[in-house]
Amino acid sequence: MINNTSNNHEYDAIIVGAGFAGLYQLICLRDQLGLNCLVIETGDDVGGTWYWNRYPGARCDTESHAYSYYFSEELLKEWTWSERYPGHAEIRKYINFVADKFDLKKNILFNEKVINAEFNDSSNKWNLATSNENHFQAKFLIAAVGCLSNTNIPKIKGLDSFEGKYYHTGNWPKTGVSFTDKKVGQIGTGSTGIQAVPVIAAEAKHLTVFQRTANYSIPARNAPLSQKFKDHVKEDHKYYKEFLKRTPNGHPFEISSRLVSDVNEEEMNEIYEKAWEKGGLQFRATFNDLVTNIEANKTASEFIKGKIRKTVSNKKFANILSDIDHPYAGKRPPIDSHYFEAFNRDNINLIDLRSDPILQINQKGIQTKENHFDLDIIVFATGYDAMTGPLLNMNIAGKQNLKLDDCWKEGPKTFLGLQIPGFPNLFTITGPGSPSVLTNMPMAIEQHVEWIRDCISYVNEKNYSIIEADPKSSKEWGDEVNAVANKTLLPTVKHSWYLGANIPGKPQVFMPYAGGLPKYTEVCNEVKSNNYKGFNLA
Repeated sequence: MINNTSNNHEYDAIIVGAGFAGLYQLICLRDQLGLNCLVIETGDDVGGTWYWNRYPGARCDTESHAYSYYFSEELLKEWTWSERYPGHAEIRKYINFVADKFDLKKNILFNEKVINAEFNDSSNKWNLATSNENHFQAKFLIAAVGCLSNTNIPKIKGLDSFEGKYYHTGNWPKTGVSFTDKKVGQIGTGSTGIQAVPVIAAEAKHLTVFQRTANYSIPARNAPLSQKFKDHVKEDHKYYKEFLKRTPNGHPFEISSRLVSDVNEEEMNEIYEKAWEKGGLQFRATFNDLVTNIEANKTASEFIKGKIRKTVSNKKFANILSDIDHPYAGKRPPIDSHYFEAFNRDNINLIDLRSDPILQINQKGIQTKENHFDLDIIVFATGYDAMTGPLLNMNIAGKQNLKLDDCWKEGPKTFLGLQIPGFPNLFTITGPGSPSVLTNMPMAIEQHVEWIRDCISYVNEKNYSIIEADPKSSKEWGDEVNAVANKTLLPTVKHSWYLGANIPGKPQVFMPYAGGLPKYTEVCNEVKSNNYKGFNLA
């Protein structure tokens, strides 16, 4: 139990996490509502996901002018991105620029991890305990912990016996890692792994890539931004703000209204070819029915597989890389900088774990069913316990000591991804049941943060002590999330982290809302305009 004494530090609101979400939430509550706020952050600086993601090749897959805050015209005019897709260092520089501009760090407690959060039924306050044995109390608790922040290293027999070094891409050393003259093994070929492979291969003596699930990837075609484009973005920032808000995924492009069946094969291939050359996530926007119609999807899937086989000269590698068992964009669709080309290097090997699975790790490296690989370094590009993991990691207990872990044993239950029944005054930014990872995150974050700000303002103005999601509303919203998802191909990919399939024992539930950010925003606004219908206030 958390020590609830008069020595506790008391606040109006405590925000957990100092990434994009936490910083903007602080601005909204401290500067706009005048609340006494504290941000608690595990790292020693701002950045959130981008504080930890420093792995080789780490780069945003959203175009830089869209991967920005749009709440401040002044900020938009003052900051200038250098590349189409910003790297991790530039994103951290940007977030620090924001923190300094709005003087946010004075309200942030760094190097502090929340290890318990308990709701006190008597005081209607949240009590928090941290890793440094500090205790805090607040009326409102806002979890800005991110969707992809709880790293996952698979439990492979013998890992502790490995005499070399091993790292997870989501918790990369600030000092970096030298691969010079090293034999490296990388496990994982999701979005992160696809970014890391070309960079590691270019430096390492030898790289062995262990692939469980073959993946699609589209060339990013990253490049420095022209001065003309930089000026254009600043001049037209109001247009882009409105544009990003009305696109289904918050990205700076429209999804075409045409169907694959509307064009002949020659026209279709021409459209795909142009999108391939342009690069980036816009490939998904070529046709309207790619994520809803399996036959339409097959045309995109086969086009990309053909590109892989054409790019990779080693036939064995080409077959392994193109042996993809799910629809294109059914999982998170990666973009890359010369990923497939990297397999044409002399110092790279590719192991198909479906035919030659890892048995154990020993002192010298990795033992598969058929082979042993001597290694100096192992890189785990094995992803995260996504969406629910960061929240469960806080050991949250609500009313009558209701444990979030128990509440979510069969999967997450929320209303709008914003609140959980039984947990009053707890808000989750981009939580399960919201568009979150299916969108451009800064856009989703701004919408959530501003809604939470308005909600807290309403609660305080009306002199309510608590606001809590109604169980019936949560059930109905969960049904809606499932219904919308089932209109797409997304839930059919049974090994997707969208369903939590990468974590042993995790309930298989499709977690994000697939109805698009504009529709979701409309629902949230309707709830707000009806005095927060679907929530209980007292």
